[in-house]
Amino acid sequence: MTFSDLGIISPILKAIEQQGYSEPTPIQAQSIPILLEGHDLLGSAQTGTGKTAAFTIPIIQRIFLQRTKKKKKGRRVLRALIISPTRELTIQIAENISIYSRYTGGKNVVIYGGVSQHKQTNALRNGADILIATPGRLLDLIGQGYIRLNSIDYFVLDEADQMLDMGFIHDIKKIIAKLPVKRQSLFFSATMPQSISKLSDQILNHPKRVTIAPEQTTAEKVSQSVYFVTKPDKNDLLIHIVSKNPGASILVFSRTKHGADKIVRALHKSNINSEAIHGNKSQNARQKTLQRFKKNKFSVLVATDIAARGIDVSKLSLVINYDLPNVPETYVHRIGRTGRAQEIGESVSFCSNTEKKYLGDIQKLINQKIPVISDHPFNNPKDGGEFDTKKTKNKSRSSPSTSKVSKKMGGSFKGKFKKNSKRKSNFKKS
Repeated sequence: MTFSDLGIISPILKAIEQQGYSEPTPIQAQSIPILLEGHDLLGSAQTGTGKTAAFTIPIIQRIFLQRTKKKKKGRRVLRALIISPTRELTIQIAENISIYSRYTGGKNVVIYGGVSQHKQTNALRNGADILIATPGRLLDLIGQGYIRLNSIDYFVLDEADQMLDMGFIHDIKKIIAKLPVKRQSLFFSATMPQSISKLSDQILNHPKRVTIAPEQTTAEKVSQSVYFVTKPDKNDLLIHIVSKNPGASILVFSRTKHGADKIVRALHKSNINSEAIHGNKSQNARQKTLQRFKKNKFSVLVATDIAARGIDVSKLSLVINYDLPNVPETYVHRIGRTGRAQEIGESVSFCSNTEKKYLGDIQKLINQKIPVISDHPFNNPKDGGEFDTKKTKNKSRSSPSTSKVSKKMGGSFKGKFKKNSKRKSNFKKS
């Protein structure tokens, strides 16, 4: 199947083809025809499967065709509203919409908190077809009179499970109450717990359902390993691993903002180019840092969990859990930053004595033992001896010693990606 088989118009097909894609992913192949027919949709698929294109392409097409048919001129009014949980994700969605609508003349505006509203309100005054927003800033600008939602024909709630996890449920209900009753609504979530299903019932009208079961869970798709190390030795172990893998693109997770800055300072002392993103950084600074990382201007990005939501970096070599998260689900979200789409991912975790309980909770959640790497200069035999590494369910994917990891991440990681390059025709980047 190709994109042209889905009934997509030529201006959008041209934009897609210029990105180097011809074959839709499963979520795109199933969702696009449903949305072009005007149905509400309840979609469930993991991040990295192409959800953004699945819901934005039909919206762009329908707005373009309606505008062309009515030959409307003058100031544009908002026709579509897309809500996402994080600043980074709103920006990512807006960038993709700009790409797909390149030849349709469509306009979009993205709004989020943490920055001055001046540029955003100016963009709104100039008119747009599609608004991509985080809930808080959207309600703020509605309250100030800059935004009215009475003309919205298309409403999308993206990453709904993250939205609820971050406490946006009341904001979402306030936004829904301001929308026209007659509209097409789309609801996307990676998971479907009862709270999500209940919310979808309030948003959708006789929806079609599309569920894309992952070929492998994140935990199965990403090769994992754990290093037992004392807390004072974590910096040295991190420097050791990074130094063994020059040029690798590495994302390091810190539990705290202060900790992220300390890690960067330690790496700088060893002449390792790195930068940090966290909540104390301005949104503009965070976005510039992320763009620099994507362009390989530096090799190690240190992030806290909230700041890292929405990060989508192709060919990310390795995720390192410098601090193990105390919420096991967070671990799965973290390692899911690598192994995107059909790529093979690699993750490494550091575990000190105080973090052993967290490791146990993580292994219980993913239902597998994480292989222990004992062949490293900072190994504590007493720590490693408490875990049975022989009975791992993921034995065939066990990460080797640090020296072998370094081989994987130089030429070997490139080899992995080369091996998967045959799949590039699949539109999975967005």
